[in-house]
Amino acid sequence: MTRYFPSANEWAQVAPEATGMSADRLRDAIEFAQASECDWPKSLYLSDGRYVGTAHVNDQPPHDQPIGIVRPRGGTSGLVTRGGRIVAEWGDTVRPDTTFSAAKSYLSLLAGIAYDDGLIRSLDDCVGDAMPPEDEGFRSPHNALITWRHLLQQTSEWQGTLWGKPDSVDHHRQAGPRDSDANSRKGQPRELEAPGTRFEYNDVRVNRCALSLTRLFGCGLDEVLRERIMTPIGASGDWEWHGYDNAYVDIGGRQIPSVSGGGHWGAGLFISTRDHARMGLLVARGGEWAGEQIISREYLAEMTRPCTVNRQYGFMWWLNTDRALFPSISGQAVLAIGGGQHVIWTDAEQDLVAVLRWTDRSRCDALLGRIAGARH
Repeated sequence: MTRYFPSANEWAQVAPEATGMSADRLRDAIEFAQASECDWPKSLYLSDGRYVGTAHVNDQPPHDQPIGIVRPRGGTSGLVTRGGRIVAEWGDTVRPDTTFSAAKSYLSLLAGIAYDDGLIRSLDDCVGDAMPPEDEGFRSPHNALITWRHLLQQTSEWQGTLWGKPDSVDHHRQAGPRDSDANSRKGQPRELEAPGTRFEYNDVRVNRCALSLTRLFGCGLDEVLRERIMTPIGASGDWEWHGYDNAYVDIGGRQIPSVSGGGHWGAGLFISTRDHARMGLLVARGGEWAGEQIISREYLAEMTRPCTVNRQYGFMWWLNTDRALFPSISGQAVLAIGGGQHVIWTDAEQDLVAVLRWTDRSRCDALLGRIAGARH
């Protein structure tokens, strides 16, 4: 089939067989997905009053309460495309919903826009060199060594407090498809290591990356995302990207919101399954959309290069290197993953994109495997 890009007003839906997939096997995958919803409460608050975004990573007081907007979640939903066309869909795929750490992958794409625009001259430049004098976040001898690559690979070891959260709140934090019991030591301060030598899933540092990019662009990252990526790929206008209640920075006398890289303490990206799928298709197609190169292939090659200290991670995108994350799909898979469980799976070789929302973590690999197994 010819390469297809959905327009803003129409997204072709075709019989799976027309794209080399089995309707029966996709039907089985959908039934499995609908029976595999995660157990997070619809309110996102547990029966004891704790916010699930902080509870599931074992945050301790005073950092166990959200400081940004929290909205009730929807139900399980999903979408599968092959050759750009929809071959399977379930649940409410147009409802904007919180997406937790899948927002980090959008942040990475905006770093790509900054790189392509020349705002980041080299990914190995020190971030502090690009910050204005009033930003002291990279003044210390330790932080002065941090590069854009370090921030994007979550190996920066940035030290400081941002929006009331010290970097130590996420010390020892682990994340990924198999992190269920890995956060017992989370929040215990440790001696910092040299930038680039330790991977740590640290939302404070991700939010420092977001703030740094906000300073580069001189405006809110939600504005940049809408103008430079989401509108060109025909996404809806219904998504929203919020920062914490106190996350504002003065730029040229204006108070600009700095978005968060997830819903750890509330806020974050609220977006539909269909819009997620468009973004996934952009990545699967090498940053091109209908003849326009929105993000350079050069940047995407760096974004999907395995980090030397975590081969399952690139620039805020998960990589299925050696099939270590999801054994049932290709080792070339590139994925955005957020708590809950939200998964955007891109397979450039097969021109396949799948989005899963609110799927039980323990059943994600089996569900992805069923989708992969639907190919003839």
